[in-house]
Amino acid sequence: MTELEIWTYLIVGASFVLYFAIAWWARAGSTSDFYVAGGGVTSIQNGMATAADWMSAASFISMAGIIAFKGYDASAYLMGWTGGYVLMAMLLAPYLRKFGKFTVPEFVGDRYYSRTARIVAVACLIVISLTYVIGQMKGVGVTFSRFLGVSMEMGLVVGMVIVFFYAAFGGMKGITYTQIAQYVVLILAYTIPAMFISFNLTGNPIPQLGLGSTMGDGSGVFMLDKLDQVITELGFKAYTVPSDSMINTFMLTMTLMIGTAGLPHVIIRFFTVASVKDARSSAGWALIFIAILYTTAPAVGAMARLNLVNTIQTGEVGAADGNLAMDARPAWMANWEKTGLISFKDKNGDGKIQYYNDGALSKAQADLGAAEKALKEAQDKAGDTAAAQAKVDTAKTAADEAMTKYMTDEKTKKFADFGWKGNEVTKVDNDIMVLANPEIAGLPNWVIALVAAGGIAAALSTAAGLLLAIASSVSHDLMKGIFTPNISEKNELMASRIAITIAIILAGYMGMNPPGFAAEVVALAFGLAASSIFPVLMMGIFSKRMNTAGAISGMLAGIGLTLVYIFWFKGWFFIKGTEMAPNIPANWFLGISPEAFGTIGAIANFVVAFIVSRFTAPPPEHIQHLVEDVRIPRGAGAATH
Repeated sequence: MTELEIWTYLIVGASFVLYFAIAWWARAGSTSDFYVAGGGVTSIQNGMATAADWMSAASFISMAGIIAFKGYDASAYLMGWTGGYVLMAMLLAPYLRKFGKFTVPEFVGDRYYSRTARIVAVACLIVISLTYVIGQMKGVGVTFSRFLGVSMEMGLVVGMVIVFFYAAFGGMKGITYTQIAQYVVLILAYTIPAMFISFNLTGNPIPQLGLGSTMGDGSGVFMLDKLDQVITELGFKAYTVPSDSMINTFMLTMTLMIGTAGLPHVIIRFFTVASVKDARSSAGWALIFIAILYTTAPAVGAMARLNLVNTIQTGEVGAADGNLAMDARPAWMANWEKTGLISFKDKNGDGKIQYYNDGALSKAQADLGAAEKALKEAQDKAGDTAAAQAKVDTAKTAADEAMTKYMTDEKTKKFADFGWKGNEVTKVDNDIMVLANPEIAGLPNWVIALVAAGGIAAALSTAAGLLLAIASSVSHDLMKGIFTPNISEKNELMASRIAITIAIILAGYMGMNPPGFAAEVVALAFGLAASSIFPVLMMGIFSKRMNTAGAISGMLAGIGLTLVYIFWFKGWFFIKGTEMAPNIPANWFLGISPEAFGTIGAIANFVVAFIVSRFTAPPPEHIQHLVEDVRIPRGAGAATH
């Protein structure tokens, strides 16, 4: 066993012992403990737990990875997720707490005086949470695969078992106190390596300042200018220059913002504090705790990209000794190759690795490889070889055309002249960048182990929160609230745990075949929340005239439109091969990507809801008084059901 493995098992093992001990100590003894932790959590504790709940695998693992490879365009994720939290703290959290219910569907059912509205809200919430938890399970699989040195699929199965045990038995009370510990672990795991790396590159140990500092080599070149220089020399677009369209960037930011304010697993946290004042206070604390990570992420992403390029491109571009030798790959590359999340291929046989932008050549080569593999399988299994051969011929023609363009296009010709025959980093998953970053930078083994513990904490904390949101929707909103109102407390808890079991199996399966990187999948969930839950909550609080028919019509129109648009480009129910059109900007409606479409869904929700409500009966008078009362910022009683 290596020193790194010993450190990893020690630190990750110690964190697990802590989580399980807390979950056991705070295990749920009643439905109140299970759903809202008995309502006795302080605002600072709730702020830390909310931050851990919020900073999922997408934030910890994937966001910096997206920033590393998309650069300026990824700023939409930072602005949207941070701005959305402010929106939630100001417009929703205190009012929902004052309403005094356990769950979002319960609020919808009471505010819109309708069991049907409550059922529709439950359906929306389950769709959102399942989509969200798929992204989290991808993060769980990535983290455990690296930690255990196994495939991503096996890592995912191990993570599923661990999440099941402490989410199913601890409930909200156990999850809350576990998440407080997880916040401490994950924020230390995120910031300590960032400080080391920032100091190594710029001489400034504060990552936020290091990002805007000059390089520590005495050249006087700013870190971001250096990054722009090294990646543009390799044919990639400049890191600090936008390339996405203005409308898509705006729509993505808006979707992430209003989607944040409609996330059920975060909203439910505001029912765990004792008063409206505490709800406002905990939202403020959570924002502070979240900001520590979110202001560090841009530095982590930029520095990870620079370190990755410098590791492979060791000298002048095009020089005989300018690239890393294939046989001299550092240990971190070999470790990640085992997971299948990074791969290399020596295409020109020079024994070196070339990492650069070759235009469309790599994709054409990959398509040809896939077609040849399918042909071999058809031959081995006596399948339709004629059809498979036709696909090989088509792919070969496309690859030849791509090679011709590669050798003549002014953007790629210089690489062809070097004797390079295509990008040899054939795969690098965005989601590994944060976990691999300390290894790439050559940091001490205990720091690398700490990051593994942080990644696991981030993935587990949000997955548990989402599973609880699903469980409460099924057992509390559907069974106790509608279908079996006389169900005993013991049976309700059992139903919650069964719902968690089914949800985790579904999410685990989809996590093995995700429709994108963790942050991309999470962005889809935000779009669904933006198009369904956010509008119905806003109208429920701020519009006395909104009635049952309007709310139900709006939710169905918003989430229906958004789901169809997502499935159109991502495949029906995310099943690969069922896409209706290639997911490229030329095919998008007004240039808006599936991840950014939630804003259109929200607009549809508002428009349909207001039109329908104007042509149907207004809400009863006591409901209109209730809406006025909720908006008055005075205290609230305990959450009831």
